[in-house]
Amino acid sequence: MFKKLLIANRGEIAVRILRSCRELGIRTVTVHSEADVQAAHVRLADESYLLGPAPVAQSYLRADRILEIAREVGVDAIHPGYGLLSENPSFARACQDAGIVFIGPSPEAIARMGLKVQARAELESIGVPVVPGHGQALSGADEAREVAGRIGYPVMLKASAGGGGIGMERIDGPEALEKAFKLCQGRAKAYFGNGDLYLEKFLDQPRHIEIQVLADAHGGAWQLGERECSIQRRHQKVLEEAPSVALTPEVRARMGEVALRIVRHLGYVNAGTLEFLLDASGAFYFLEMNTRLQVEHPVTELVTGLDLVALQLRVAAGDRLDLGPAPHEPRGHAIEVRLTAEDPVTFLPAPGTLDEVRWPEGVRIDTWVESGTTLSPHYDPLVAKIIAHGTTREEAIRTLRTALGEVVVTGTRTNLTALMGILEDPEFQRGTYSTQFLATRRVAAGV
Repeated sequence: MFKKLLIANRGEIAVRILRSCRELGIRTVTVHSEADVQAAHVRLADESYLLGPAPVAQSYLRADRILEIAREVGVDAIHPGYGLLSENPSFARACQDAGIVFIGPSPEAIARMGLKVQARAELESIGVPVVPGHGQALSGADEAREVAGRIGYPVMLKASAGGGGIGMERIDGPEALEKAFKLCQGRAKAYFGNGDLYLEKFLDQPRHIEIQVLADAHGGAWQLGERECSIQRRHQKVLEEAPSVALTPEVRARMGEVALRIVRHLGYVNAGTLEFLLDASGAFYFLEMNTRLQVEHPVTELVTGLDLVALQLRVAAGDRLDLGPAPHEPRGHAIEVRLTAEDPVTFLPAPGTLDEVRWPEGVRIDTWVESGTTLSPHYDPLVAKIIAHGTTREEAIRTLRTALGEVVVTGTRTNLTALMGILEDPEFQRGTYSTQFLATRRVAAGV
């Protein structure tokens, strides 16, 4: 096992990784910006080092500075968390070249799945179902208009190198296509340095289902069941649960088999997530692969009893998955909500200093804040993930509703009322919702 590990991230996920490292007896090194000097991940680590000013381009995205620190302090491994450098194949390769283990898949696997046009074409060639569409980068708005006419409106225009809903637009007719193309291409270039776009058929009222996978370097691979991620605002997940009430045993088995087929085809090692869209008929389609730990990994941990971060570390250290028991059927039901510092009506970020923070008992809280924490406008507004587990879905909902009623976060505005509104909505309670749930409800504004 590693003796010393650097966490190339901040906030909630850095604290989460610190916890598993401590349990495994691994010394920890964190990095921070000027805005995060007093942050929890700085105080809890054995060592912490300054990267630069608050903007991520001058701090947490400084791969060169992170590797310089890693070499200077003699770490064995780097865990990138999620976001930031976690799916950057150049950073993973630079770690390898420096003789430092990157806690994640190979640079080659990250690159193969990072560009969605190529990933879609490659996986379609091995029989993985994909959303009907155009499997090549579009040359311009004129080709997009021709392809959309052939596929049939509505269509989804997407950035090939994108993620998190950035560079993605629904288009209902040819008159809107040219403006949308310029908008998506501009965003894709700004966020990802790659303006390639492609088109897919828009699926009406789908479910967003993902499968957690984990594989070792010895040919062992697990699929750890699904997470339901259909409660989204502007393609950003707000609530996740496991297992999904939408899957029959037959569809669950087929989806798991496809996920493992992809893992074995890629020769994939470490944790990853296969994302699918599920239609009303039970047909499912590959959407993308996230070659990292997901924000919503706690719901899988609660229904499997596994520590996914610890397993990532063990796999990266060369251990076999058969060192522990094989995963079993999900144990009960887990639901996670993301508490964010946002205006509950406009959903614009609401940075500021938290006056008072109090968390409820009886649920899992993954957070990095406490009374007095300052939320910077430079970073994601995530305050905490609140996760409830029950023997049934109904019990998990009741537990989470009670817990949210006991949350105290003052000093800024949050989406707490919107989260409570989701849990109280009859359609959510029935489990019959789709990815359009928030778009069609006033609960999206917390009223």
